[in-house]
Amino acid sequence: VQLQASGGGLVQPGGSLRLSCVASGFTFEDYAIAWFRQAPGKEREGVSCISSFGGTTNYADFVKGRFTISRDNAKNTVYLQLDKLNPEETAVYSCAKRRWCGGSWRRQEEYDSWGQGTQVTVSS
Repeated sequence: VQLQASGGGLVQPGGSLRLSCVASGFTFEDYAIAWFRQAPGKEREGVSCISSFGGTTNYADFVKGRFTISRDNAKNTVYLQLDKLNPEETAVYSCAKRRWCGGSWRRQEEYDSWGQGTQVTVSS
């Protein structure tokens, strides 16, 4: 099982990035995928989750309509579009899988596989 996140980089405040999470080694359409992030010195927190066929999405309150999660099951890939980024969102963004999102989608112990993450740096 592998989850490989990519697409991070340096972006100015107010800018955008699109992250990708490419999966392999399991039946992709059987699993929900979530994005988490961990800023320096802070605990990892949930950003968004998408159900196995994309019909249900969940977002953290701090997203406030700025991020969009989507998936392409034909490509075994989940995307996270990040818009209107601010410097406080500098973090390593990682993806993880579980059977479904649901109300407990932020509970990290319920995810069975994690990717290594991609660095997002928001700075002028």
